[in-house]
Parts: sequence; structure tokens; C-alpha cells
Amino acid sequence: MWFVRAPTSRRSFLAALLVVVVLAGACAGQAPEVPLGPDGSPDAELVVGREVYQRRCANCHGADGGGGTGPKLADGAVVVQYPDPAEHRAVIAEGRNAMPSFSGSLSTDEIDAVVRYTREVLG
Repeated sequence: MWFVRAPTSRRSFLAALLVVVVLAGACAGQAPEVPLGPDGSPDAELVVGREVYQRRCANCHGADGGGGTGPKLADGAVVVQYPDPAEHRAVIAEGRNAMPSFSGSLSTDEIDAVVRYTREVLG
């Protein structure tokens, strides 16, 4: 009887360990860095956009914009979905479907910065 339980508990332990490792890896990602401009320094607005994205967006849209509980933003997906940056801003500010409104928690400048970051760096 003891020999039957050992493999089952070992499999359960390994399965639980695998889940923990996968979740830790998913949470550990960082948003892509802002590229350096011609003067050798990053665009200040894009730096703000990256910080806002990491803090407020990456949990749902993935650190690299690859999607998760929220849709994919990377590889041009956000520009295809919202060709007009004004509509993109409106979605962030007002929310849509499962996405909450950020107009009460982000400034207009922060919203503009995250729009630029997602379009220019992720997209």
C-alpha cells in the first residue's frame, strides 16, 4: 500500500512545482526597454509610458504585450485594433468590456505616454 501512494504524491508534488515555476516565470518578466534616441538617451515620455505599462497594464496584457487575460498588444496588434491613437487613448481612459477605466488613476500625460509606449515599443 505504501508503494502505491509514493508515486502519486511524487507526481502531485512535481505537478505543483511545475505550476509554481511557470507562474513565477510569467510574473518575472519585464516590459521591453525604451530604445535610445539619436542623442544616446531614451525618450522621457516613453520611459514614463514603460513605467505606467509595467505598473498598470502588464498584469493583464503581459510584460511584453503578448497578451494574457487582456488581449495581445505587441507585434502591431494594438495599432491594427486602434489605428487612431485618439481611440486608443479613449479605451485606456474610459475602459471597455473587461478593461477598467484609468481616467481616475492616471493623468492625461501618463495615458498619452502609455499609448506611445504600447504603439512604438511593443507594437
